[in-house]
Amino acid sequence: MNSYSTMSLNSLNLFFLFSLITFLLISSTTNAQNPTFLYQVCSENDTTTSTYKSNLRTLFSSLSSNATKEFYNTTVTSRTASNTVYGLYLCRGDVSSSGCQQCVTNATQKLSTDCSSSKRAVIWYDECMVRYSNNSFFSTVATSPAIFLMNTVNITNQASFMRLLFDTMNESADKAANSSVGAKKYATNEASISSFQTLYCLAQCTDDLSQQDCSTCLSDVIGALPQCCNGKQGGRVLVPSCNIRYELYPFYRNLTPSPSPQPSAAPGLVPPITNPNLGGSSGISSGTIVAIVVPISVAMLLFIVGLCFLSKRLRKKKRDSAQDPKTETDISTVESLRFDLSTLEEATNKFSEANKLGEGGFGVVYKGSLPSGQEIAVKRLSKNSGQGGEQFKNEVELVAQLQHRNLATLLGFCLEGEEKILVYEYAANKSLDYILFDPEKQRLLDWTRRYKIIGGVARGIKYLHEDSRVKIIHRDLKASNVLLDGDMNPKISDFGMAKLFGVDQTQGNTSRIVGTYGYMSPEYAMHGEFSIKSDVYSFGVLVMEIISGKKNSSFYETGVAEDLVCYAWKLWKNGTPLELVDQTVTESYTPNEAIRCIHIGLLCVQEDPEDRPTMATVVLMLDSFSVTLPVPKQPAFFLHSGSVPNMPTIQISQSESTTN
Repeated sequence: MNSYSTMSLNSLNLFFLFSLITFLLISSTTNAQNPTFLYQVCSENDTTTSTYKSNLRTLFSSLSSNATKEFYNTTVTSRTASNTVYGLYLCRGDVSSSGCQQCVTNATQKLSTDCSSSKRAVIWYDECMVRYSNNSFFSTVATSPAIFLMNTVNITNQASFMRLLFDTMNESADKAANSSVGAKKYATNEASISSFQTLYCLAQCTDDLSQQDCSTCLSDVIGALPQCCNGKQGGRVLVPSCNIRYELYPFYRNLTPSPSPQPSAAPGLVPPITNPNLGGSSGISSGTIVAIVVPISVAMLLFIVGLCFLSKRLRKKKRDSAQDPKTETDISTVESLRFDLSTLEEATNKFSEANKLGEGGFGVVYKGSLPSGQEIAVKRLSKNSGQGGEQFKNEVELVAQLQHRNLATLLGFCLEGEEKILVYEYAANKSLDYILFDPEKQRLLDWTRRYKIIGGVARGIKYLHEDSRVKIIHRDLKASNVLLDGDMNPKISDFGMAKLFGVDQTQGNTSRIVGTYGYMSPEYAMHGEFSIKSDVYSFGVLVMEIISGKKNSSFYETGVAEDLVCYAWKLWKNGTPLELVDQTVTESYTPNEAIRCIHIGLLCVQEDPEDRPTMATVVLMLDSFSVTLPVPKQPAFFLHSGSVPNMPTIQISQSESTTN
C-alpha cells in the first residue's frame, strides 16, 4: 500500500470517527423524544367515581403542561375528600426540559389507559417518574413499592467492587440530600475500578423531601443493593420517593463539566498572547466551522449508513435464498393459510382504533370481519422479530397444526413487506382479565365457571408441554392471554409467540426476557433460566387471581402483603385460606374445591422449580380428589429487606440495563 492510500485511509477513519461523535451527540439530544418505559404499579381496581376520573384527567393535563422543569406537584381538589387527587412528576436531573415534557406526557397517557380504575399508581420511565393518589403523600418518604432492575452479568472481583459501590453511591446520596434549598436533589459520582474501567453512580430524591428525609430514603434503597444486585455490573432501585442507579458506562449527561486546563508555559518559552480585538477575514470562527462541518458530516454519515443498510439487506436476501431453495409451490401447505394484507385492512377498517381489542408485548390485536361474515382477531406483530419470511411461515405452519379445545385457533397469517400478521378465531367474551378484574363484569364468573377456566388452562398448557408435536413453553401465561368464547370456555392465546419471534423453546438460558413481571418465575426473571416449570409458576399466579378476582399487583400501598401470592401464603399459614375467595362467588363456591385450588396454586409458585408439579400432575390433582397433595413451601419472593421494612422485592432482569 503506497503512502497516498494510507493517508486516505487514515483520513477516512478520522472522518468516520468525527461523524460518529457528531451522530452520538445529536442522538443524545433526540433520545429525550423516546422515553424508555421501565415499570408501573396500579392499585387494585377501585370503585372510582366519575368525579374522581375527571379530576384525574385534569391532574394529568396539569402535570404534562407544567413539565418544563425537573419536578412539579399539584392537587386537584373536590368537595368530597375522597375525590381529591394528589400528583407529582420527577424527571431525571440531566434530562432536558423537552425530554422531560415528552416523558411526562407519555407517562400520563399510559396511566390513563392502564390504571383508569385505580385510585393510586406510580409509573417509572428511564427519564421520569409520575405518581398520583387519593391521599396526600407530598413531603413524605415512600419506599414501597420497590422495583429492582439489574444487569445479570457478574463483576469479576465482587467483594472489592461492592465496597467501592457503597462508598461511591453513599457519596452520591450525600450530594443529592445536601443540595441547596430550591436546587435539584440529584447527584452523580464516578470512581475508578481499574485503569480501563469506571463506575458511574446516580442518586435522586423528589424535591419535596427535606434533607433528612431524602437521606433516609436513599440510605434505605442503597441498603437494598445486596438483595437485588450483589456483584452485578449494573443495577438500580426505584421507589416512589427516590432512586439510585449504577453502571460501568456513562448513562447520564455531565451537567457540570470540568473546565479545560489553561496551557502553562514551558521553561524558557514565552506563552502565546491572545488579543481579543484581533479580527479580519484571515480567520473563521469556530461557530461557523461547526455550522458547516456538522450538517455535512451528518449528511455523509446518513448516506453511508443507508448504503450499508441496503448492502446488508441484499446480502441477507441472497443468503436466505441460498440456504432455503424452496419455491412457492414447495410450500403449498403453509400458503393455504395466507391472507392478503388488503383483505385484513378491509376486515379491520384499516386497523382503526375503534377496532382495537388490546395491546401486548408482541403486538396490537384488532377485531375484524371477513367477507363471509366470520369474525376474527388480527394480531399485528411488532416489527422487531429477527426472522426471515420463510422461517416465519414455517413456524406459523407448525403453530397452526397445534389443535386443542383450550388453545385459540390460528386461522392464518399475512406476510407482506415489513408486516407480519397472525389471524385467530375471535373470542366473543374477549380476555379473562377484561371480565375477572372488573367489579361489575366479574359477577358473570361464578365458581363453576372459574373452576372450569382453571381446569381448561391447565389442560391447554399440559398439551403444549407434553402432547403437542413439539414442546412449547408459553413464557407469557397471564389473564390477558386467556380468551373466553361465548360459553366462557378458556382459550390460551400467544402460545407460539416466543417461537415465532425466534426465541429458543427448550430448557436453557436466555438474555432475552420475554414475559410479564409478576407472573414470571424467579429463576427466569433474575437469571433467564426457563423450563416448563416457568409456565407452572405463571399458572399458579393465575389460579390465585381467578380465585380472588384480584390482580397479583393489587396490594400496592395496602400494607396487607407485598402481592397476591404472599397474601395467599399468609392466609394458608394462618389456617384461613378461604378468605382469599372472591366475595362475589361466596354463595356459589364449593369450599373443598376452593381450598384444593389454592393448595395447587401454592405448590405451583414454590421457589425451587424442582418442588413445583408438572402440568400433567396439576391436571390429575384437579380431576381427582383421591390424589394426596404435598405440603407447599413458602412462595418465591416471600422475602423481606432488613434495611427497608415492608418493601416488596420485585426483582427484574433487563437487557436494557446493559445499554445506554
